[in-house]
Amino acid sequence: MSSPKVLYEFGPFRVDPDKQVLMRDNQPVPVTSKTFDTLLILVRHSREVVSKEDLMNELWPDSFVEEGNLKQNIFMLRKALGDSPEDRRYIVTLPGKGYRFVAEVRTVTQDGDDVIVTSRTSSQIVAEHPEAARIVFPSALHRAKARKSKWKYVTAGVVVVMIVGSIVYLRKSKPKVLGEKDSVVIADFNNTTGDPVFDETLRQGLAVQLEQSPFLRIISDDNVRNTLKQMGRQLHEPLNDQVAREVCQRNQSKVYISGSIATLGSQYVLGLKAMNCLTGEAVAEQQTQVSRKEDVLNSLSRQSSLLRGKLGESLASIQKFDVPLEQATTTSLEALQDYSLAMKQFFLMNYPSAGTLLQRAIELDPNFALAYARLASLNRNNFQSESMLENSAKAFALRERVTERERLYIETTYHWSRGQVEEAAQAYELWKTTYPNDPFPNIGLAVISEDKGQFEKFLEESRQAYQKDVSVLTGWNLINAYADLGHLDEAEKALSESKARFPGKEQWVRWQYALAFLRNNPSEMKRILEAAPSGSTLQRTLLSLQFRTELYFGRQKEAAEYRRRATQLSRQIGIDERAALYAAFAALQDANYGNFTEAKRVAAEVPPQARGKNPLRRLALAYARSGDARNAERLADQLARLYPTDTLLKNRDLPLVRAAIAVQQSNPSLAIELLESGVPTELGNPDVAYTRGQAYLLLHRGTEAAAEFQKIIKYRGFLLNDPPGALPYLGLARAYAMQGDIAEARGYYEHFFTLWKDADPDIPIYKQAKAEYMALQ
Repeated sequence: MSSPKVLYEFGPFRVDPDKQVLMRDNQPVPVTSKTFDTLLILVRHSREVVSKEDLMNELWPDSFVEEGNLKQNIFMLRKALGDSPEDRRYIVTLPGKGYRFVAEVRTVTQDGDDVIVTSRTSSQIVAEHPEAARIVFPSALHRAKARKSKWKYVTAGVVVVMIVGSIVYLRKSKPKVLGEKDSVVIADFNNTTGDPVFDETLRQGLAVQLEQSPFLRIISDDNVRNTLKQMGRQLHEPLNDQVAREVCQRNQSKVYISGSIATLGSQYVLGLKAMNCLTGEAVAEQQTQVSRKEDVLNSLSRQSSLLRGKLGESLASIQKFDVPLEQATTTSLEALQDYSLAMKQFFLMNYPSAGTLLQRAIELDPNFALAYARLASLNRNNFQSESMLENSAKAFALRERVTERERLYIETTYHWSRGQVEEAAQAYELWKTTYPNDPFPNIGLAVISEDKGQFEKFLEESRQAYQKDVSVLTGWNLINAYADLGHLDEAEKALSESKARFPGKEQWVRWQYALAFLRNNPSEMKRILEAAPSGSTLQRTLLSLQFRTELYFGRQKEAAEYRRRATQLSRQIGIDERAALYAAFAALQDANYGNFTEAKRVAAEVPPQARGKNPLRRLALAYARSGDARNAERLADQLARLYPTDTLLKNRDLPLVRAAIAVQQSNPSLAIELLESGVPTELGNPDVAYTRGQAYLLLHRGTEAAAEFQKIIKYRGFLLNDPPGALPYLGLARAYAMQGDIAEARGYYEHFFTLWKDADPDIPIYKQAKAEYMALQ
């Protein structure tokens, strides 16, 4: 006999608690798991008032959330049910009390099986499935009512408690396969159907299903590929059982999960199995027959959920984080196949191929939310600001069609792309709470912290991410955080560890160059640059770094040649915005050095279509420092229109442009006033302190000016070789001279001249510095 199961019906709707599906006229209605949980609570308490407090305690039993989260769930639920403010057919708000589900709810038994059903009150006891049996205790509002009828249900209650007790005993007596610290490797599917559409697709689908679980710790594809390399195998080699087991053992994982799909007559046989890495024995298995090809993804969802339970995940967790695969990804196998192939190319940093495949997936399914989100991330890596805004917005509009984890990913991408750093940080914090084993929220918080100039927090979040998952990305961030704080020995150690674990990665070459720069080792920098393969992305990266290095040391003519070569390579691979960023750097440094005419000429060369946020804000500052207030204000206004919600831009970067105009117009007091709004995040943009230092020099306040220039030098690792470059040392020399400390001033002048010993002699600020130094004799 099949297990008993209860469904709820009201109006044209049917609620299936076991599958967590809401149907309208036999068609599924997409809702998130949390929205579904809200509906289930209200339906089980139909015609009764459910307080906001009770709802929130049921939905978020182990965490504190704002009431706005509940209101958002109610809003989304009303939208799914078709409730309108003018016609509340299902959910009514009782101000100061809570919510009531007012429609008549019918409880039906599927397939006529026996089921325990009592009256529709808050003391109801329903066994929907042997493992899902639960008691819903009455709220304080209904306790008196429940006491009146308690004897009526004593017998039924005893029976159900015995059932529940038996289930709890049976579940507790069986040890969990996985513990909290155990990790899992996902192997490839064995596809013997002859249909290539299942290649890559089912593994990707399984990964999406398993990654939504807070319980499972999935070994990242980055670590899998690195392990394959250590094993002497090809990066694209299929992860069959033998290979997956060895990868599992080398990563000290507990289990690997593989799948299979085969044909049986006109049907498909879909199987999943979890294997112990050490013994090779199956610890959990699922198998089912599927009638149609179109139903394979739905069946994979159900089998994945059942497998999660067998591995030790609680039923409550599975019910809470169990969005069906077709809703989480796409109903199109072909679109999912292109997405799967794109993800392989994405993590191999083959961005052009990944972009083409993602675009094709979206053409096959225009509602593929996850594909839009990954394309937005690709746009961010390629410095394609407008495309990033567009694709992140499309993903955000479809975010109810994904898993909880991917929804958080979409929301953080959306907020971050628009400069809504506080909203992004809140979403990352929720992500970190919901998925405590996931390193990505720590990575996101680390990036936000660096952009805000909170370098200690940047390091802490980077450490946490690295502890959760040692990967190329977490290794990169850890090196970066140490370098920002000037902890070069720790940065070198982290780099050595990352190179040993992930050999041959271009990222480490970039950091070898950066650390050689910070240690003032030009011969090593030159060796690294010359060793880069001609025409490679690595060569383009190193050429751009060398261009900025030449600017740092005042060698503008040599910098121009490196910029030309880096620009040429960037345009060859279609990254015009990166080429625009190089020009913006050159224009800004020309302005800093007093080459105002050249700065305006270079800035004017940047085509409008390539002017993303980062190039634009530097071009605006270049115009401001060159005395071209009209163009500076024009670009500042353009930035404000394009990014109206960008808090760092609004509070820090745009006031900086106007402060630079004020300095150029000899109005230092206004400049200092304008920069006040950016104080909390000013260290994230060294030009803020540099501009304030210039303003204090104009006011003849040498002590305050010195303090500003010292801020920049303290975090030279963050600055690396970007504008304002070596000029803070000159600023310190001028500040100490203004205080009458000639010895200290001479020391900083001499340090600046040492850095600029090979500088172009005709740079205006260089000639001014020499004249000032001679005047101190």
